[in-house]
Amino acid sequence: MLRSVKAFAPATVANVSCGFDILGFAIDAMGDTVELVLKDEPGLVVVSIEGDGGKLPLDAEKNTCAVAIQAMLDELGSNVGMNIYLTKGLPLGSGMGSSAASAVAALAAANRLLGEPFEKKDLLPFAIAAEKVACGAGHADNVAPSLLGGFVLIRDYHPLDVIKLPVPGGLCCTLVHPHFELKTADSRSVLRDQIPMKHATIQSGNVAGLIAGLYEGDFELISRSLRDVIAEPYRAVLLPGFYEVREALKAAGALGMGISGSGPTLFALSKGKETAVAIAKAAEEIYREIGLGVDVYFSEINTKGAYVIEEK
Repeated sequence: MLRSVKAFAPATVANVSCGFDILGFAIDAMGDTVELVLKDEPGLVVVSIEGDGGKLPLDAEKNTCAVAIQAMLDELGSNVGMNIYLTKGLPLGSGMGSSAASAVAALAAANRLLGEPFEKKDLLPFAIAAEKVACGAGHADNVAPSLLGGFVLIRDYHPLDVIKLPVPGGLCCTLVHPHFELKTADSRSVLRDQIPMKHATIQSGNVAGLIAGLYEGDFELISRSLRDVIAEPYRAVLLPGFYEVREALKAAGALGMGISGSGPTLFALSKGKETAVAIAKAAEEIYREIGLGVDVYFSEINTKGAYVIEEK
């Protein structure tokens, strides 16, 4: 019987421009790692968190790793005890699915430690429960791609209906994380409660076009479809230099650019790693002109999702 398991879960981009709250994809470049060690006594203990600057709670009722694992144990009717060691590879509040990656890595490790009682996709409800604690809402557009990998569509929540979409070969992503904080609550507060019929029609067409482009491997169609008329126009004003950055990245070869999750990180899709690197350099240059620090990452789309990296 295994005594300890370490697992990794990748960063994610949610919304993907036109797919507000229903689309997301996973990134190879970075993510979170969780190690679980069985203990003799029942209960979950968050022993340590590295890379968070002391900001995340060790309280098992508030920590996303522990909340996700507890939801799994409750479903199994188990009181197995575990010590939890979390290593953050993602900045907090970045729009890269930080809380989701922690919960998903914890679930991947726990499922393996317990002998894999669940199929991978069946872990999603437990990850969503953790997102409710972290974000106040149980959205799946970060946890689903982090768990399953690739592009994921959340068609409905009642019942949960998640569809993994194909990823065309050579599709890459550049993530641009400017050095300023944008709270999710602020990013949500600028959104409108009502949407004009014209905008709903445009957005629906773009979502359909993006999904068709993924299935057909049609990069031009993907590019035409990466347009958000519902959230981005209101959120862009919260992001310094948004429109200047967008033009610079398009000039560097981006298929399209948008806000990752609720921001402040931006994402740009491209055909080929060489173009992704050029986009990264263009982003660094434009933010230098703006006078704002920035971290830039580029990689292929992660199609594997969360996985175990060590077991004993």
